[in-house]
Amino acid sequence: MNSLALEHSTLDIREALTANPIKLSDDLSEKHQIALQANNMSNAELVARLPKEDQDAFFNSLTAEQTELLLYDWSFWARPKQRIPEGAWYLWFIMSGRGFGKTRTGAETIIEWQRRGYGIFALIGQTTADVRDVMLHGESGLITVAPPYNRPRYIASKRQIEWPNGAKGFIYSGDEPDQLRGPQHHKGWVDEPGKFKYLEDCIDMFELGLRIGDNPQYIATGTPKPRPTIKKMVEDPSTYLTLGSSFENLSNLSSRFIERVIKKYDGTRIGEQELYGKLFSDVAGALWNHEVIQKHKVNARPTDFIRIVVAIDPSVTDNERSDEAGIITAGLTAEGHAYVFADDSRKCHPSIWSGLAVKRYKKEQADLVVAETNNGGDLVEMVLQTTGSKVNFKKVHAARGKRLRAEPISTLYDKGVVHHVGDFPELESEMCEWVPGEDSPNRLDALVWCLTELMLDDTDEPGEIVPIKRFL
Repeated sequence: MNSLALEHSTLDIREALTANPIKLSDDLSEKHQIALQANNMSNAELVARLPKEDQDAFFNSLTAEQTELLLYDWSFWARPKQRIPEGAWYLWFIMSGRGFGKTRTGAETIIEWQRRGYGIFALIGQTTADVRDVMLHGESGLITVAPPYNRPRYIASKRQIEWPNGAKGFIYSGDEPDQLRGPQHHKGWVDEPGKFKYLEDCIDMFELGLRIGDNPQYIATGTPKPRPTIKKMVEDPSTYLTLGSSFENLSNLSSRFIERVIKKYDGTRIGEQELYGKLFSDVAGALWNHEVIQKHKVNARPTDFIRIVVAIDPSVTDNERSDEAGIITAGLTAEGHAYVFADDSRKCHPSIWSGLAVKRYKKEQADLVVAETNNGGDLVEMVLQTTGSKVNFKKVHAARGKRLRAEPISTLYDKGVVHHVGDFPELESEMCEWVPGEDSPNRLDALVWCLTELMLDDTDEPGEIVPIKRFL
């Protein structure tokens, strides 16, 4: 690499080795020591733990060019689990907890494949914005971590990146699988597939086009989600599965993340999934399971709804500890089948979620917005008024417990009269992981109210319909 422009010195590497000193509470130190066993440490971590005189000898042995290359040599910085596996695998699936370094691994794998001479790549995130903001320009994104002497440029108008030698990476959305119908690739990277709305269709279309060259392969990176397609990917004999936990990368995580997130969720079920990367099967005691939901899914919604309802489970605050506002929309046909076709839930200010609900109400020409008065029902009426739109709003009061409200809805799923139009990963995870007796999540609550209004006799929990006129 004679044209290499030297920009860095051993000082840069030394600073990178000690950039994030770990501050651990006593209850995390034992797990940290297990995670940092020598056989699970990167070469960089091993060097960082050498005596100063040994470090000096190591760095003094490097030429200027070797020093520059070392700063961008992923084999030096990567832990063993983050290096491309040997063998004849088709999919390398990194299923790990938050902060493991899976995004960086995905980016560095594409960089390495490009260095080896492969030239056409698929880059697939939930949305094209996710590819741009996380997979490319994020802190661990491909463009961010690529060496300056071989850094691809982002071409927004073509939805692609291009390396100096002409190699290309094409950007796709996992929520729009038809984008992948036709294009062919050498290699690919699929990030957070568990969040994709049309995951099975997306993977099918992508794999049909993964056929150029002598060794088509792809890497998938994500936190485990118990979706049928994810399980099929994991169980495929041509998949190389790498499991990892947040604790394996503590030296690169902020002390705030360690103290707030890891301490909060360690030892909980969500911690098993989000920190340790555990893939759960269906939960004992849950009212729904993925198999039933998947069995009755459809790809397109009917056009002959006799009713459409938007349901809100409101959040009454807007800060980092606030719950999401659940916003679910479904329609009912004359045959008595309900179709869930929109999930606009998110964590945001009441003025935002009210606007989202009204926008959906108007777009779908819905009959009703329904919300529970037990948790912000009066607030919902007030903020709907401030949107300046005319909607029919029904306030309902939960006289019965959540289990008694949810069980009849789960029975309707078992009977095959409720259908999801496509996949709703977050909603379906809440449905299949909630056990009666626990606090029910917001998307699930909104779903139950929506389908109760559409499909059940609600005389036990009557509501008052309030026509909200244009606010003056």
